[in-house]
Amino acid sequence: MLYSRRGCHLCERAEEWLAFQSPEAVVVAVDDDPASAAAYGLRVPVVEIDGVVTLEGRFTEADLADVICRGSAPGDAGHR
Repeated sequence: MLYSRRGCHLCERAEEWLAFQSPEAVVVAVDDDPASAAAYGLRVPVVEIDGVVTLEGRFTEADLADVICRGSAPGDAGHR
């Protein structure tokens, strides 16, 4: 799942990558969902896998591919 916001260039890039890497993934527009806005606010983009935040803010397409493949956060905890 990707938590995203319209007008956020990092979010737009993450959405493009996600559409290629995992087309079945759900994208949640945080501004359309008060609970998501409260939880993630300005932290977007946020990638969540199995209920665990695995990436947020600035990350690369390689980071995204890695977490999708492994289903967990990359080795560098700084991406969490």
